[in-house]
Amino acid sequence: MDLVALEIFLTVAREGSVTRAAERLARAQSNVTTRVQQLEESLGCPLFVREGRGMALTPAGQRLVPHAERLLALAEQARQEVCADTPSGCLRLGAMESTAAARLPGPLAQLHERWPQLRLELRTGSSRPLTDEVLTHRLDCALVAWPPPGLEDGAELPLQRTPVFTERLLLALPASHPPLARPADLQLDTLAAFAHGCSYRRIGEDWMRAALGRAPRVLELASYATILACVASGRCAGVLPASVLELLRAPPPLTWLELGECPTVLVQRTGYATPALAALLQALRGELTPASAVAPATARAAAPD
Repeated sequence: MDLVALEIFLTVAREGSVTRAAERLARAQSNVTTRVQQLEESLGCPLFVREGRGMALTPAGQRLVPHAERLLALAEQARQEVCADTPSGCLRLGAMESTAAARLPGPLAQLHERWPQLRLELRTGSSRPLTDEVLTHRLDCALVAWPPPGLEDGAELPLQRTPVFTERLLLALPASHPPLARPADLQLDTLAAFAHGCSYRRIGEDWMRAALGRAPRVLELASYATILACVASGRCAGVLPASVLELLRAPPPLTWLELGECPTVLVQRTGYATPALAALLQALRGELTPASAVAPATARAAAPD
């Protein structure tokens, strides 16, 4: 097994097609097919079966996927640590939808300006799935609301957590909803929220359960825009960070209730430390030195007396 073959194998597995994998890798289809066949021969078992025009993993291929992901992640970490002073290579970052929209544009632009050779892959999702992907080496780090659902008991995990933001959470109610002097005045029994694994959903469910005396119904949606539209229609309540509300030019006429604060932390596997990760953390904290401030100093240092 070599790293290139493992990368090709994972790409075919994710795309479900040699054709799409070849396009993504900028390789000839014949080359992708040959490398997969060579990997199968070296392992002594088939990794894929052809289904129509697609490729499906065999049981052996399914077992290889997590090993390939870990090997490639460790290889990338090793490459970055060898060049200990220069952020480079690829950093795979996960983030909640709200964090990506409200918190990341500025820091990521600064990171790209300062270290253009660093390639950053961003994937959005809910807190629990993102945390799981860090643990299984599919992501290098992730910005999540802590604790994710299912980890409230403080279970020991091989994760390092660094607080970076504090979000002020709001409960959105239809504009027609009567004022709430106390939680028991709530007149809705449905929460519009993301799928399971979302920390904000759990907070909203817990608040409504305490107010109603029973678990609320949940309407699962895929975006904050859709959540707010459903709340505005008078059907349900919703939870979102105030930072997302501040992005809206014309927010719908809703009633807002403070739910308290929730920390956003950067999680990484224990022992994972690279210059790229350190640079990302500097950018998130607003501590990254701009490229324009570094270049003149470098030029002056190189100038003769």
